Amino acid sequence: MNRPARTIALLMLLALAGCSGEPEQAPEIIRPVLSTVIQPRTKQVQGFAGTIQPQVSADLAFRILGRVVSRPVNVGDLVKKGQTVAALDPVALELSLQAARADLSSAEAQFANASGSEERQRSLLASGNTPQATYDAAKQARDSARANLERSRAALAKAQEELGYARLFSDFDGIVTATGAEVGQTVSPGQMVVTVARSDIREAVFDVPEDVAASLKVGAPFEVVLQSQPSIRAEGKIREIAPQAESATRTRRVRLTLTNPPPAFRLGATMTARRVTDVPPSIVLPLTALLENDGKAFVWVVDRQSSTVSLHEVQVGSRSDGIFTVAGGLEPGARVVTAGVNSLTAGQKVKIPEGESQ
Repeated sequence: MNRPARTIALLMLLALAGCSGEPEQAPEIIRPVLSTVIQPRTKQVQGFAGTIQPQVSADLAFRILGRVVSRPVNVGDLVKKGQTVAALDPVALELSLQAARADLSSAEAQFANASGSEERQRSLLASGNTPQATYDAAKQARDSARANLERSRAALAKAQEELGYARLFSDFDGIVTATGAEVGQTVSPGQMVVTVARSDIREAVFDVPEDVAASLKVGAPFEVVLQSQPSIRAEGKIREIAPQAESATRTRRVRLTLTNPPPAFRLGATMTARRVTDVPPSIVLPLTALLENDGKAFVWVVDRQSSTVSLHEVQVGSRSDGIFTVAGGLEPGARVVTAGVNSLTAGQKVKIPEGESQ
């Protein structure tokens, strides 16, 4: 037999040998799963989103009608106590002041003339050279002139006071948070022109549901965390709880007084107020760990020795916000699969990622 024939015969023998053997079994697939080790929860953490706001804020407005001729501050500017933040056109007020001064000068002259006339008539009456009626008329004229003088002095003081109303100033150091009028605009008395807030006294403000608000008390502690920088925190205590709920949201506003807040707690910054409370020990799992079938509830429990999963029936207590409490059927320390529960089979081998090994 030549060499090519021998090669072909050898290949045929190998093929026959392969057909006579049993087929190889595919290796068992070990599926990685997400899981958690059950630890009874003894504390409850509640978080509420809100903002940092000033505790003291004032809407500054003019007391008189006028046209704004100056507003040297804008939103975000720092102002000092007594600093002018806006001014009205003072021309009309200055003219009123000049008229009041002129009226006062006239009243003083009239009073001086009436007083002199009253003195002369009193001397004539004493010597019997004038009738009583003439003296009484002179005395009445003097009294009337005195009253007119007092009225003119009051009018002058009022005009001077109103001239001061043309300047709007801050009563404390703070920061401008809003403006309500521009230069050239005519404003009415009481119309907000500038809002100034004290930046040294800040508070955290957030809204809570009515049932949560009922469990809160003034003075209760909270931890306040900046959402933009979670590492920056401050302590706060409840200063005020709104007595009524908002009609639209049915929530009540809560205000926290901050204790030595860091500079990063700027006005308007978003934050999360967290409160930790003690609760009776309970087992809490995500709803993704729950497998329901025929009206019963199950979870997959991982056997640590064999790395296989098995179904355990559990009693579900309550459900809320993507979690449920286990009323029975599980013991602390068991490892429960928390995702993909619908694609597992009893006895299937699973793999726990290294980060979750305990």
